[in-house]
Amino acid sequence: MDERNDEVLNRIKKLEDLRNCGVNPYPNDSKVKDTTQDIVDKFGSLSKEELDAKNDTVIVAGRIIAIRDFGKASFIHIQDRKGRIQAYIKKDIIGDEAYNLYKHIDIGDIVGASGRVFRTKTNELTIEIKGLRLLTKSLRPLPEKWHGLTDIETRYRQRYVDLIVNPDVRDVFLKRTKIIQLIRQFLNDMDFIEVETPMMQPIPGGATAKPFKTHHNALGMDLYLRIAPELYLKRLVIGGFERVYEINRNFRNEGISTQHNPEFTMLEFYLAYATFEDLMDMTEEMIASIAKEVCGTLKIEYQGREIDLTPPWQRISVKDAILKYSDAGEVIFTDKKKAIAFAKGLGLKILEDLSHGKIIAEIFEYVAEPKFIQPTFVTHYPLDVSPLSRKTEKDPTTVDRFELLVAGREIANAFSELNDPIDQKERFIHQLKEKAAGDEEAHLMDDDFIKALEYGMPPTAGEGIGIDRLVILLTNSASIRDVILFPQLKPVTV
Repeated sequence: MDERNDEVLNRIKKLEDLRNCGVNPYPNDSKVKDTTQDIVDKFGSLSKEELDAKNDTVIVAGRIIAIRDFGKASFIHIQDRKGRIQAYIKKDIIGDEAYNLYKHIDIGDIVGASGRVFRTKTNELTIEIKGLRLLTKSLRPLPEKWHGLTDIETRYRQRYVDLIVNPDVRDVFLKRTKIIQLIRQFLNDMDFIEVETPMMQPIPGGATAKPFKTHHNALGMDLYLRIAPELYLKRLVIGGFERVYEINRNFRNEGISTQHNPEFTMLEFYLAYATFEDLMDMTEEMIASIAKEVCGTLKIEYQGREIDLTPPWQRISVKDAILKYSDAGEVIFTDKKKAIAFAKGLGLKILEDLSHGKIIAEIFEYVAEPKFIQPTFVTHYPLDVSPLSRKTEKDPTTVDRFELLVAGREIANAFSELNDPIDQKERFIHQLKEKAAGDEEAHLMDDDFIKALEYGMPPTAGEGIGIDRLVILLTNSASIRDVILFPQLKPVTV
């Protein structure tokens, strides 16, 4: 279908006219001296009289996002990577030839402009243009000024337009970049080293999730997009990298929702000679410091609620959380039949062959998880849902693990790592049985990882933090699609 409407055809006509007049509408020799923010920083504090006494020339480039035409004079707004600034064009100042060029310019075009800075009668900082050059002719109009790009599906599909017309969207992704930079700085200052591990793996491991499968023709073997970098990072701990992290892309063949995208970003790090309790302290410090830097406060608003990120954060076990937020008796933790009956009483669909620990986990997710609005470390998850975690010595049916929940959502998952190769192999064998019984997310056997553990991994704690979910929280975004530049979407059907 041809989407060329009258406006597009009119712009194409202007393009042809420019070329016929010897003007290249797509030159590649422009030089920029200033950004809009540079101009504000340099001249923003000066009065009208002080600016009139100056004769400094600024040179900017950017996209025209507004035009107000008064015949022989116009005001335009130019937007670059740092912001927006007003510019004034007058025929008497730039001359007939340049003004004729200007008449071929539309909202959305990218221009270069030079001139002095002054203040208008309304005291707005403005560039008086003496030189104007078209750098890129835009053939499609931007969304209407007052309506903008508001359709959420279109915004996700045409993020390039979304970023042009919605400053708040640009701000979200600038904050995302800053959050990742601050994470790196925090870990580097703690003597961690950043590494890269394979994204295509012969055995998908490190999480309970369904992987994407592909095939390598030259090697004649199936490979999987990684669901987590965990087992490779642990291999590095074994090799002597005692503090290691990766900011990585993971892929899970699961549903799409406001919290899930099949491709997402994780921070995963490992600290030798530490426990999951040490990581709780470290996580509080890291996230609180990032929030302070990005948001300017530890009391942030998220979807109409105030979240207080001031440490220390609440800590509660899965068992205590269930008992606190339901009328369950302690018997459900020792009697599987009673646990099944209680779960069914809640309306949960529970298969009879589901393990006791998984039933407890489902009960927790239903009755307690949504209750944790303020940051909370939920600890001691069932062994059955934690195949890579160290058993709790006082209660071997649970593990030394926590999940950080904020606004009812998981932000981080961490545990004291299982470094007993015999125990780990037994758990992998149990996972294989569950996979054979139909659990597509059960962990596969990884013989090479077992071999690595047999060389000896020091006592270690590891953690994964969902970068996307952390950004959602710190930017007050409603959906994971709001913080991923190009989220996965269903194709448009004609």
